[in-house]
Amino acid sequence: MSDPQPLLHISATEARAYAIRVLAAHDVPTHHATTIAHALVSADIRGVDTHGLNRLPSYLSRIRAGVLSPTAEPTLTTPTPVVAHIDAHNAFGFVAADLGMRHACSVAETYGIALVSISHSNHFGMSAWLVQRALDAGMMSLVFTNSSPALPPHGGKEKLLGVSPIAAGAPGSGKAGQPDFILDMAPSVAARGKVYKALRRGETIPEGWALDAEGRATTDAAEALKGVMLPMGGPKGSGLAIMMDVFSGVLSGSAFAGGVTNPYDASRPADVGHFIVAMKPDLFMSGEEFRGRMGVSYERVTGGERAQGVERIFYPGEREEVVRGEREREGIPFVEAEVRALDAEAEMVGVEGLKISGKV
Repeated sequence: MSDPQPLLHISATEARAYAIRVLAAHDVPTHHATTIAHALVSADIRGVDTHGLNRLPSYLSRIRAGVLSPTAEPTLTTPTPVVAHIDAHNAFGFVAADLGMRHACSVAETYGIALVSISHSNHFGMSAWLVQRALDAGMMSLVFTNSSPALPPHGGKEKLLGVSPIAAGAPGSGKAGQPDFILDMAPSVAARGKVYKALRRGETIPEGWALDAEGRATTDAAEALKGVMLPMGGPKGSGLAIMMDVFSGVLSGSAFAGGVTNPYDASRPADVGHFIVAMKPDLFMSGEEFRGRMGVSYERVTGGERAQGVERIFYPGEREEVVRGEREREGIPFVEAEVRALDAEAEMVGVEGLKISGKV
């Protein structure tokens, strides 16, 4: 591995303000820019640097190329009282997905459950920020999306399936020290964003993550991006990736089966599809009983006997909560090259760059 680079720290408040400044300079309406900034910085705060502020230059490049609309307003129709379809009209995925989750939570308050399918959208960053939207409304949720080709189907060697995350959330017990349940995972051994991060930082990647264009194992990030990511668990990861494509792409009317455009490819619209479900947790028992059962789930999972060398067993989403506390206090870490790239975007449109809060 390469020697670690010095880290520059940016406060979450400054990171959001920077994102809003740069997005507004690209004609993104303030209310949409605020949603996008919130989602990106939420990823950085949780330690999911692969889906945070460093993604912004790729989105801005797509705006400048005319393949992502900064001003589009998604439209929503309701085939049934509990089902909605959103045509994103090539808007930011953050904007379309936020509309979808807010609508789903509102409908679920009345009917107990709601489903939203979203078409003609774009990358929406870390799925967990949408799960958190549902948790803030007291809801359980499922969040699916498809993405550009990166994985071969089990037994194949060509890119066809996306590293498409599956995410879910449920309110926790409400007791101090017992977080909500948040699962946000890719069907690959590692998220492709981690390879992009390694490339930005001049780092190698671990063995077993990817193959190069010739089908050989590689630890070179650039070569990995020319080849394929590897699905976790062989046919299991491949099956999950296909499921994301069916529920998000086939069902919605968006691209599927290898048709989604890479977010770093500014040649054509992405045509991403999403699938969102929100559900009340007290449909089959009282809210109090549900929270009590979630408390038991947390205690049993985290309080069990640990394997040799394991200091702590974490509940899904708990590691990220620990990181969130640290980064809210200390700021979000970036390497100098990342800050330069973000400042270059600000300079390009004549707005203020990032304000550094510290260096270690």
